[in-house]
Amino acid sequence: MLRTDEQTIEDLGIFGKKSGSGIYDIYNRSHTRGGEALLEEMFRSPLSDKDAINRRSSIIEDFARLGMSFPYNASLFDMAEKYLISGEKNSKSKNDPTLLGEKEIQNGVGAVIELIRLTKKFVEQHDVKNIAAYAAECEAITRLLADPVFEPVLKEQPKGKLSYGAVTAYDALFRVSDRAKVEKLLGHIYYLDVYMSVAGTATERNFIFPKALDKGLCELKLESVYHPALKNPVGNDITMNAAQNVIFLTGANMAGKSTFLRSLSTALYLAHMGFPVAAKGMTFSVMDGIYTTVNLPDNLGIGASHFYAEVLRVKKMATELSTGQSFFILFDELFRGTNVKDAHEATVAVTNGFATKQNSMFIISSHIVEAGEELKKKSNIDFLYLPTRMNNHVPEYTYTLEKGITDDRHGMVIIRNEDILNILEKGKKKRAQESASRQVKPV
Repeated sequence: MLRTDEQTIEDLGIFGKKSGSGIYDIYNRSHTRGGEALLEEMFRSPLSDKDAINRRSSIIEDFARLGMSFPYNASLFDMAEKYLISGEKNSKSKNDPTLLGEKEIQNGVGAVIELIRLTKKFVEQHDVKNIAAYAAECEAITRLLADPVFEPVLKEQPKGKLSYGAVTAYDALFRVSDRAKVEKLLGHIYYLDVYMSVAGTATERNFIFPKALDKGLCELKLESVYHPALKNPVGNDITMNAAQNVIFLTGANMAGKSTFLRSLSTALYLAHMGFPVAAKGMTFSVMDGIYTTVNLPDNLGIGASHFYAEVLRVKKMATELSTGQSFFILFDELFRGTNVKDAHEATVAVTNGFATKQNSMFIISSHIVEAGEELKKKSNIDFLYLPTRMNNHVPEYTYTLEKGITDDRHGMVIIRNEDILNILEKGKKKRAQESASRQVKPV
């Protein structure tokens, strides 16, 4: 499993916040509660095995290519899951007052039978059998359905009316004696729900399927990567490898640094899940872990300043790197919480330290362009920037990466454009006039 943490999940907006949706919501077209729960688990537990990543990616890509729809009605799961959950409760407490009524048992039994029947029909389709990466899963489902326990179930006529005795017998089978087999089958269906859900997202949004390379190669190539939540994105190309495994990124405020950093790291995170990404092409060597630091909060609970929180974060990264494993590590505005002199020295020292770990990849963004000049001594550090073009006194942004280090500094231009200084000056004069008028005594 890929190593990551809540800070990274928060930075990338994986699950969003109350004010908006997250990356999970973009990919979630699930039809079942079990599928939704499984999708969330996948988002929290990306993979770190090349074969497992490529296998999952291949399954989803084939379902996207075939354009297959989920072969079940969601209402079947509502009935089946309520029925099985009740059985689980009742098995723990035989005196549970929430026993299902006769009609609910009948509906639950009927739903499970229909799910079993539809699953057998699905795995026997020629197109499904020809999905190479899905073959092992398809075979597991076929073996499960071949169990003698399901033989009478598969002989039932579709939507045929069951006798009271048949319902009672199937109820004992599904909720007691062979409950585990029914739940195992549901587990396979939940995976299918996720595969088809994500395949639908890939088709609708024209996402591509990355190719995972061996761990330790320290390679990343992205063509026209963009953030999946943007409506009118500007894509960027980026290449990293062992010869240039560190990127020092500069650019003025509002030039798009944070958006680009989230775009890249989100793509790499999703690629480790075996999911399609918002780009035109992507290959990557599998990492042991991904850690980002974009919105690092002050740790008021231990009385820590923002700078000290940054120091602790860097320390955590150094500890991880000391294991010798390969990591993708990203810092947006490293050491923004201290004075310029200390930030300059610390940025150079830490970036140079990162540069010695040539089986890992690092991206550091900074406003301290002077630090970039010192870092040029290292041959494995690449320098990129997001430019600002001045149209008279109005800054315009291309959001397209360029090589080098920028000295764009347009903070005061933006402040003047917003007329802030004039507003403050007018307020000062108004208060002076009001003060003077209060001092004039009537005759």
